[in-house]
Amino acid sequence: MRDVYINKIAAFLPNEAVDNDNIEKVLGQVGEKPSRAKRIILRSNKIKTRYYAIDPLTRKATHTNTELTAEAIRRLEDINLDEVDVLACGTTMPDQLMPNHASMVHGELGCAPLEVIATAGICLSGVSALKYAYHTIKSGDAELAIATGSENSSAIMRSENFTPEIEAKVEELEKHQEIAFEKDFLRWMLSDGAGAVALSAKPNTKGFSLKINRIFSTSYANILDTCMYAGCEKNDDGSISGWRTYTPNEWLKKSIFSVKQDVKLLNENVMEYTVAEALSTMLERKMFEPKEIDWFLPHYSSGFFRDEVYEKMKKAGCDIPQDKWFTNLPYKGNTGSASIYIMLEELFNSNKIKKGEKILCYIPESGRFSTAFMLLEVV
Repeated sequence: MRDVYINKIAAFLPNEAVDNDNIEKVLGQVGEKPSRAKRIILRSNKIKTRYYAIDPLTRKATHTNTELTAEAIRRLEDINLDEVDVLACGTTMPDQLMPNHASMVHGELGCAPLEVIATAGICLSGVSALKYAYHTIKSGDAELAIATGSENSSAIMRSENFTPEIEAKVEELEKHQEIAFEKDFLRWMLSDGAGAVALSAKPNTKGFSLKINRIFSTSYANILDTCMYAGCEKNDDGSISGWRTYTPNEWLKKSIFSVKQDVKLLNENVMEYTVAEALSTMLERKMFEPKEIDWFLPHYSSGFFRDEVYEKMKKAGCDIPQDKWFTNLPYKGNTGSASIYIMLEELFNSNKIKKGEKILCYIPESGRFSTAFMLLEVV
């Protein structure tokens, strides 16, 4: 089995950064009054700016998810796309139910025939795509692979998407002028962006590469109920009723396709399982030594979780001091499956990393609670 290297990393964030005062102007206001939850959520998540694929003046979409992904790939320097063997694309919500996202990205790029695969999921879909690309190179099935993570969350976060639900709940809205908290919560958490990496079995002849030492991922869906979801409704018993069980009229009135989150379930379980449990397993299997880690790149959705991530790491016996952490959440936002790519791109293309340093990436997913850790080495 061959060694695998990340040789190029690129990111694309659409349009200009949007600060906290202007989010509701870009996404639109739901109901007659501004969201009362927005200020509290933004203070907690510590995100100051983010990017949306929306023209702030016309409020029309500027990019599709496919276009965001293709633009990130085009920014991979010195990569001949006609020589790529595998294209693996991860995203939470593609532009369409079918064909798959990678097929659409391939069509947008217009490069030579290649293998395409799209990975489903939420935040983990991006690293799952990377893991697939990694294994194709490692096994010798491919010589050059590209993996991506991308999100176009704003497409379903715009206020227009909630208008039928509001009109169906006029009496409720006389008392509560915002949509249900599990939906309103995520409007101030998610944003748009895409990242791409190019992998091969040989490191760069000039400059740094990142050798992939391990990608560990696991699911806890056998233990916990659904937490973050779209295209369905969560029932009182914790089960899910999918969009096909509802009529088109109900899709609108219940905003079935909006993204929702069980915040109570999230707060009670996300760190215990995606950090403590997973790291304990990795350390028991001697996958790495915490003292060897020079950089820790955590994808947490909110600054609210930073200290809790650290506490759970210490509980697992993985004390990596916070002065070794790197995140760009405050100024690039929570871009879901693209976040780890966007963090890696900034660190990789900075002058901060040194030969021999080791990087640990943490990517959790609250859909039904799963997590991934990626171990990289600067060569």
